[in-house]
Amino acid sequence: MATKSSIEWTESTWNPTTGCDLLSPGCDHCYAERMSLRLRAMGQAKYANGFQLTLHESALELPLTWKKPQRIFVNSMSDLFHHSVPVPFIQRVFATMAKAHWHQFQILTKRSGRLLGLSDELDWPPNAWMGVSVETAEYKSRIDHLRNTGAAIKFLSLEPLLGDLGPLDLDGIDWVIVGGESGPGARPVQPAWIHGIRRQCEQAQVPFFFKQWGGVQKKRAGRTLDGRTYDELPQLLQPREIHTPGGAGDLVTGRFPKSTTPLLVTC
Repeated sequence: MATKSSIEWTESTWNPTTGCDLLSPGCDHCYAERMSLRLRAMGQAKYANGFQLTLHESALELPLTWKKPQRIFVNSMSDLFHHSVPVPFIQRVFATMAKAHWHQFQILTKRSGRLLGLSDELDWPPNAWMGVSVETAEYKSRIDHLRNTGAAIKFLSLEPLLGDLGPLDLDGIDWVIVGGESGPGARPVQPAWIHGIRRQCEQAQVPFFFKQWGGVQKKRAGRTLDGRTYDELPQLLQPREIHTPGGAGDLVTGRFPKSTTPLLVTC
């Protein structure tokens, strides 16, 4: 069974690696770190190393066993492009995504420099959505790195949004997610920052997804913006017939674009 997710813009999660390191201000209150330590305290074997980067060989081909087509967030508890994840391991993750063509895979990184540096060494399947996180204007260079990769669908996760990003170059970007920080110590987001991003998305005709206002009580704060929710996804261009393992072909929605040493777990 796939691991169902409560993250608004995806459906399931797949973690061939777990653990990471703090990199930029958006990491300061990392939910994945909190959750990893909690799961270790609960005795979850996969998190025996807490938030130390760990490779999970046994998880590499899990999506091939999930028959229902779905959007899958890759490494919700880690960063696939962490400097300590070996290139051959990353390539094996990409090979699984290509084989599991009936799913859509959403990858997100803050390590855009390594992403760009490895782009030519990866076989980019059309069902892989590649995104970068940008929390303040200081990190907008990540967008340029993303733009120059071979990913079929390129998206931005502007979350946790910690400042006014100013003008954004959305050329070649297929989707934008925006959200405030949530959880203990959450830093407030300003409505003007969000409105500015939404206006730019509208002008560039880029789908806009508003995830949350955030805060310590994010459910109470909600996710409506100006009286409505924004759940837009990358542009749907055409359906495609796919064949899931052990079953007949299903007509499903195909979304296509507009244009530290790690620990190895083997069981």
